[in-house]
Amino acid sequence: MAGSSGGHHSSGGPKKARIEIIPLIDVIFFLLATFVLFTLSLNAIQSVPVDLPKATPSAPPDPDDESVVLQVTDGGSAYWNKELIGFNEIAPRLSEYKNNHANARVLITGDDKAKYGSAVKALDEVRKAGITQVSIETTFRPSGR
Repeated sequence: MAGSSGGHHSSGGPKKARIEIIPLIDVIFFLLATFVLFTLSLNAIQSVPVDLPKATPSAPPDPDDESVVLQVTDGGSAYWNKELIGFNEIAPRLSEYKNNHANARVLITGDDKAKYGSAVKALDEVRKAGITQVSIETTFRPSGR
């Protein structure tokens, strides 16, 4: 018989099993379309409302604020409140600043070409000076600003 499933060909050998690819591809496309439609319908599901904190406008800068901006550069120098200094001058200035101000605060920043190691060295100098109020600016500034 030509259509029998377990018989032999007219040549006498067993019939080879064939995997039909077309129905397999149809099933894959159906699953893909179902998945896409399901994920698109997830947008319609309401989420849990969350009350996020609102940022309050910052107050104008305090004119009595005497915090120091220490900006490191890639050339082995630094800026102390926009004044160009050598890296070896940082430690004495921090020590003097700490002795003259009870509430000493330092902001460490870098220019666009400063190396990470320079910023870490500046942070180490601030810690050696005993200043505990330290901030690190994560955006860069042009040199000396």
